[in-house]
Parts: sequence; C-alpha cells; structure tokens
Amino acid sequence: MAPQLIDRKQLKAEMKTLLADAQVSPKGITALYCALELAISMALAFAPAKGTASTFLSIFSTLLITVLFAGFVLYCMAVRRNERAEYLTLFDGFAFAGKLIGLALMISIRVALWSMVFVIPGIVTAYRYRFALYNLYENPGIGILQAMNMSRVQTIGYKAQLFSLDLSYIGWGLLTSLPIAVESGLLSMEITAAVLSGATQMPSEFALYSVLPGWGWVLLSGLWTLMVSMFYLPVKTCTELGYFEIAKQTSGVGFNPDAQSAGSNNEWDSD
Repeated sequence: MAPQLIDRKQLKAEMKTLLADAQVSPKGITALYCALELAISMALAFAPAKGTASTFLSIFSTLLITVLFAGFVLYCMAVRRNERAEYLTLFDGFAFAGKLIGLALMISIRVALWSMVFVIPGIVTAYRYRFALYNLYENPGIGILQAMNMSRVQTIGYKAQLFSLDLSYIGWGLLTSLPIAVESGLLSMEITAAVLSGATQMPSEFALYSVLPGWGWVLLSGLWTLMVSMFYLPVKTCTELGYFEIAKQTSGVGFNPDAQSAGSNNEWDSD
C-alpha cells in the first residue's frame, strides 16, 4: 500500500479529544515525568564538575531519562488504545531497559556516522529510525536490529511528513528552552565583555551565577519545562504515534504473532 498523506491538524485535534477523556490525567503523567527528569538534573548539578565520576553520572542520567521517556510513551500508547495506564507506567521501561539503551545507542551511532559525511544524511538517518523505539515499546521481545529495520521500511514516504510534524512544534520547543537561552545569552555577554576589556583569562565566577547559582538555573529551567510540557508533550507524542500506526498499516510492517520473525525478511537486512 502506498504511503498516506496524513492530515496533521485533524490528527492533532483527535488526539486532544482522546487525551481529554483519558482515565489518568495526561498533564499529571507529564508533570511526574518532567519532575523525575528535573530530580535527575538536580542531582547532576550538585555532582563533581570534572573527573570520571562526573562523566559516569552524566551518561547514567541520560540513560535513565531515556528509560523514563519510554514509560511516558507507553502511557500514550495505552491512551490511544482507550486503556487505563497508571502513573507507575512511567517505570515500565525498566523491564527492558537493556534493549532500550542498546537501541538508543545504536541509533545515535548511526546518525553520528552519517552526520560526519554531511548534515543532511545524518538528518535522514534520524528520521529513518524514528519508529524503531516505538517498535520496541510495542514488543520488547524483538531484537534491536529488527526494530531498526522495521522502522526503515515503515518510514518510507513519511520522513518529510514527520519533519513537517516537528516543524509544527518548533514554537513549543523554543518556548521550553527559554530559560536555557536566557542563561546562555547572559553568559555570552559576560564572556564578550571580558574579552573586549582585554582580560587575559575568564573570571572564575561570572556575575550571572551570583544572581542565580548554576543549580538555580537548572531548577528554573526544569520547572519551566515541566509547566510548558504539560500543554503540548502528550498531544505531540500521541500524534506521532498516530503517524506510526498509519505507517504500519500502509507499509504492512508491524509486530503481530504471525509476523514475529519478519525481522529476518531479506528486504530488511540492509540499509
């Protein structure tokens, strides 16, 4: 079946209606997910700034957030099926955390390698594997490469549409990153002023952090992200899952008991 032209506005409207009738509040789930992410970021803010321990904690926090986000997506999948998903669903990703982390790393490596060739191939690769994690969320029993190969077929004809979906949320993304943008802007101004004044080295303490310490900016950014995300993240995630469902139908590629071994199909064996 040929790829379908998706009515993005209509799908968003449908997802808003669906979320409004959800048995467990989507805003509550989003707030809990963002609060947990903030707690992880705060712990990292108070960790040593340098050394092996800092590097380990940074990597560990990133992987932990990846697993928690899987739980958030699982909640959205349940909402789309009109099923009840409790707050504890956020932790369901830990049941297959190894595969989640392995798949996320594999995708990151492939995107990074293609990005070394040129920016555009890297972007295309990211969209090629956009549905890989969704395939794994739906069926944790499949392999990492199978999930990626399924996504490669599913996204044929949908990469540009997914790109348009992302563009439609760029305003929300910019709004979410406002505190970080303000911090970066003020810090850049201080650095520029120091350079123009002929300073031979950067000051050990920036005035920016005398007004609000580093952990304070992390807290401010996290709380702001929490408030903004409640109004768009569930709709965005459910809408993207709608794209995923349509892509499965039109591509004929998606997990079911009769096609569990489909990942070994020859047409999926290469990029």
